[in-house]
Amino acid sequence: MSETIVKIVDFNDHFTEIEEIRTRVFIKEQNVPVELEWDEFDNDSTHILAYYNNKPVGTARLLNDGHIGRMAVLKEYRNRKIGENMLKYILDIAKKRSIENLELSAQEHAVDFYKKYGFSVTSDVYMDAGIPHYTMIYSGSIIKDNKKTSTKTIR
Repeated sequence: MSETIVKIVDFNDHFTEIEEIRTRVFIKEQNVPVELEWDEFDNDSTHILAYYNNKPVGTARLLNDGHIGRMAVLKEYRNRKIGENMLKYILDIAKKRSIENLELSAQEHAVDFYKKYGFSVTSDVYMDAGIPHYTMIYSGSIIKDNKKTSTKTIR
């Protein structure tokens, strides 16, 4: 049975794994210039790694101000709920730390993914590293609406 584990890691101690994933996804696959990939926020962020059968296959970071970023899953491991597990893990971290305002910059193809987890688009499309993006904010708690038995976002 395949198993995904997501955990907080120290950026410096796990730089090799984080670098491998972000380089493959952003720099090689999406042609993001290397000088845009690494920034001053890396050292002060909370980083997570997702492991699939003990192999690091996904990463993301949460800045102290509530920005979620650099979320990436290796191409050959997509569509296995790894991104979903990472996002839920980050939302849990934010809740435990009482971070009320979560924001991210979503690539256009990922907007619907983030909407499923309570994020709303708050900007027009803009280009970042040559890729169309939208600013999205977390709209609050997702609760069950007893009358319709569907999920509903509370603002």
